[in-house]
Amino acid sequence: MPELPEVETTLRGIAPFVEHQKIVDLTVRQPRLRWPVTENIQDIVRGQNIRQLTRRAKYILLGLDKGSILIHLGMSGSLRIVEPSEDWRKHDHIEMQLNNNQALRYHDPRRFGCWLWSHTEHAQLSHLGPEPLSNEFDGDRLYSASRSRKMAVKPFIMTNSVVVGVGNIYATEALFRSGIRPDRAACKISKKRYDVLAKNIKGVLAAAIHQGGTTLRDFVNSDGQPGYFQQSLDAYGRAGKPCKLCKTSLKELRLGQRSSVFCPKCQT
Repeated sequence: MPELPEVETTLRGIAPFVEHQKIVDLTVRQPRLRWPVTENIQDIVRGQNIRQLTRRAKYILLGLDKGSILIHLGMSGSLRIVEPSEDWRKHDHIEMQLNNNQALRYHDPRRFGCWLWSHTEHAQLSHLGPEPLSNEFDGDRLYSASRSRKMAVKPFIMTNSVVVGVGNIYATEALFRSGIRPDRAACKISKKRYDVLAKNIKGVLAAAIHQGGTTLRDFVNSDGQPGYFQQSLDAYGRAGKPCKLCKTSLKELRLGQRSSVFCPKCQT
C-alpha cells in the first residue's frame, strides 16, 4: 500500500501540472471504488479551477472553486500525468483533462481507493490525529495518549486518531531506530522513550520523502519511476537476516494481521 511518503511524493510530482489549471472534463470509466465515486462528479467539477493541492494523512485534496476532490490511492492506486490521447491501460479508471492539454489519470487494479467530491469537509478527515511532521506531533502527545492503552506500541502509533500516516513500513523502521520492541505495551513506555520515538518517526518519514518513497510492487511515483527508500530499510522485510547494529538474527511476529520485524537484542 502506498504510505505517507509515497503519497507526498505523488503530490509533489503532479502538482506542477495540475495546480492552477481548469478542469476541462472528467471521465469515469469505473465508479465502483472503495466508496462509490461521487454521483455526477463530472458535471460538478467541469469548468472549475484547481486552486491548490494538499495532503492530509494519505489523502490528496484538490481544492476547487467550489468544494474539493478527495483522492485516496488505496492498496494499489497511482496517479500519473499523461497526454489525453494516450491509450487507456487496463485498470485506468478515471481521467481528469486539464486546460494545459495534460490529463491526470488514476490507475488502481484493486479498486480500493476513492475519488469523492464535497462542498464541505470530507467525513473521512474528521477524526484524524496530527500530521507526523507537524509541530503538533511530539513525544508529549504520544506519552499522554498512551497512558490508558494496553495495546502494543506498533499498532498504537499506526492509529490515525493518535497520529496519521505512520504505516507498517515506517512504524517498523522508527521502532527499530528507537530500540523499542513492537509488541511492548504502549502504556508501559516512558516519556523519554516516546520523545525518541517521535523524533525517529519524523526522521524516517522525512528521509523517505526525500528519497522518493519506498519501492513496492504496486507503487510508482508520478513520473513512472519507483522510489528509492527501500535501499535504506533496516528492519522491514529483513526477518532472519542479521541486525545491522549487532548482527543478531532479526525476528518476525504478527501484530494486528501485520508482519513486524525486530531485533531481540537491540529492541526492548
